[in-house]
Amino acid sequence: MSLHLLPQLEQDLGLLTWPLLVCAFISLLICLERLALVLSESLSKNLKQHKRRKHCLNELDILLTSPRAAASEPQILALIALLESQKTMLASGCLALLQQAQQTKSLREEVLGLWLMQKHQQLHAGLKLLQTLGVITPLLGLLGTVLGLIAMFTELGQSQGPVTPAQLSQGLGLAMNTTAAGLLIAVPSISAAHLFGFYADHHLSHISQVLNRLNLWLEGVNTQAPLPQPSAQHGSEHSPEHSPEHSSLENQISSTKPSPLA
Repeated sequence: MSLHLLPQLEQDLGLLTWPLLVCAFISLLICLERLALVLSESLSKNLKQHKRRKHCLNELDILLTSPRAAASEPQILALIALLESQKTMLASGCLALLQQAQQTKSLREEVLGLWLMQKHQQLHAGLKLLQTLGVITPLLGLLGTVLGLIAMFTELGQSQGPVTPAQLSQGLGLAMNTTAAGLLIAVPSISAAHLFGFYADHHLSHISQVLNRLNLWLEGVNTQAPLPQPSAQHGSEHSPEHSPEHSSLENQISSTKPSPLA
């Protein structure tokens, strides 16, 4: 921050300069960290990595649409090698499931249920704090409004002559500036918290559907719905329609979704 800007902010915002600046700084850090996570899950660094990710999904789709008995051991090992080269949550979940292929279906569901809960916490990390900052900063702005009005009436009470605009400008300026600063921090914070929350819920839902299909495939149940293909940007994926068997893993994360902000 420029050294010339800080004194100006202290003059405009008064005692609430540093509380508002701290809230803005924390909110910005959380948004940047969440955005980096979303981009790492949705976008590829280069065309080669994008093709590799698409090839991995294609191989997984071929495996899921073929009968369990028709899948050879080298084909499964080749898919595991492809999944190990990917850094996405979907790849790590499929890899964890294939590595537990010799276990019973119920045990695999328990393991993946714990894994999904960890990913739920990872995707929602910091969002409650971001929502809290979105609630606190307007209240700080309101406090600044009250302090500005108090300063204005104090100035008027000490004046013996007629009221001039100069006597009103400082108190009213403090009141309006702090209110505007609080709202400028609160609106992006609350909006970002909800948008990142929507992305996390959608992404976890898609992962749980794919893991359910893979878990059923390991039991010999063939599901024919193709996997969505990756795009340069996230948002073109459409979740396949739920089947009657598709409930176990997704139900384990549905109860952990954060309630909307009151």
